[in-house]
Amino acid sequence: MSRLVVVSNRLPALGKGVAAGGLAVALEAALKDKDGLWLGWSGKTSEEPGPPRLQVEGKVTYAALDLTPQDIAGYYEGISNSVLWPLCHYRPDLLEYTRADMDCYMAVNGKFADELVSMLRPDDLIWVHDYHLIPLAEALRKRGVENRIGYFHHIPWPAQDLFRALPRARSFLSAMLAYDVVGLQTRADARNLRDAVEAMRGTLEATTPPRGTRIGHYPISIDTAGFAARARRARDLPRIRDLYERFGPRDMVIGVDRLDYSKGLPERLRAIEQLLESHAGLHNRVSFLQITPASRSGIEGYDRIQQEVAERAGRLNASYGTLDWVPVRYINRAFSHSLLAGLYRLAKVGLVTPLRDGMNLVAKEYVAAQDPEDPGVLVLSQFAGAAAEMGAALIVNPYDVEDVANAMARALTMPVEERRDRHSAMMRRLEEYPVSVWARAFLHDLEPATARRAVTVASDPG
Repeated sequence: MSRLVVVSNRLPALGKGVAAGGLAVALEAALKDKDGLWLGWSGKTSEEPGPPRLQVEGKVTYAALDLTPQDIAGYYEGISNSVLWPLCHYRPDLLEYTRADMDCYMAVNGKFADELVSMLRPDDLIWVHDYHLIPLAEALRKRGVENRIGYFHHIPWPAQDLFRALPRARSFLSAMLAYDVVGLQTRADARNLRDAVEAMRGTLEATTPPRGTRIGHYPISIDTAGFAARARRARDLPRIRDLYERFGPRDMVIGVDRLDYSKGLPERLRAIEQLLESHAGLHNRVSFLQITPASRSGIEGYDRIQQEVAERAGRLNASYGTLDWVPVRYINRAFSHSLLAGLYRLAKVGLVTPLRDGMNLVAKEYVAAQDPEDPGVLVLSQFAGAAAEMGAALIVNPYDVEDVANAMARALTMPVEERRDRHSAMMRRLEEYPVSVWARAFLHDLEPATARRAVTVASDPG
């Protein structure tokens, strides 16, 4: 049986348990089934990195690769976070490209390829994850690797008119076509990539060796049963009981997002302000809990959004708060998944309103955490990939603050029968398509027997 080799920018945190909903959960079972190797950056920097450090846990070998500070500046902070991330999240105004960063990005992908070649077996299946490593298959092919290689793009793929703004766009498409299978989150993302390939087909056919790359959509999911069980157990956690007493009779609206301009946090706070302004009867009856761990500090777009969100939350509390009621609790740190599961279950409304998101697993976790007899209501952005599957949520335009405010008001007053019907419909989807099915669907198409002779859109679930 072939071995599965996973390559990602970062390795999971070993020895600390697997984070529910994260990439590690998505791949853990598949790696154990096939015996696995996982190569990724260690998170550490060194002026003279040595070979990857190997750590074996059960049937899986983890290979931790150090990078230089210069690597991180060009490959990670440069092309990955200042070019590909903003472009794929429809913010070309934040794009900062330099040729030096691009050379570094390609060189680091070459380092990953050099280290991986020495560890590969002839029948290994290689599964590469996310935009940091788009050129990896091309680098491996140049080093003589003929194994089946798949790539999964976790973030959105931009529409063709926007993709054309990417410097060296043809090089990225050529790199994509070195894979045997390319997976994206939604049908729209897959269509956008196909449109980009079609627009440059003539040039690509003249310069790129044909592999019959299969392009499909494979919407990532969560460990539905596991997360639901975690939420049920979390009711008895002392901190959850304490929070329940602290919120008292007030309804809780919860949002959980990394601090990122793609998450629409200023727009969300404006919608909360609109709700309180237009529904005075909700004053002192509802509290908003926004959990927002900081991310990528030092990059201009992220520092600016952090300041704006903190200032807007402060002004909102100053305008509407009382001695015994703080409308918005804004917390800048991470919580364990057990605590988050308990908070989701307490919340009457889950507010998931990104301006653009590949999938957004918080939406799925919120639904899975609910008590089916008395479930909360999911308010979900139409621009999150999850909206394609969670049609029973209240779907909103995150740029329209009145739309979001009205949806929150509706959610807070929705009859229990309607809440149950909506929750049941979404839960059925999550139970039918948990993360294990996502992994199996992709790997089924990556197996040699499923090779295709032309670029096609896969007929996968969703």
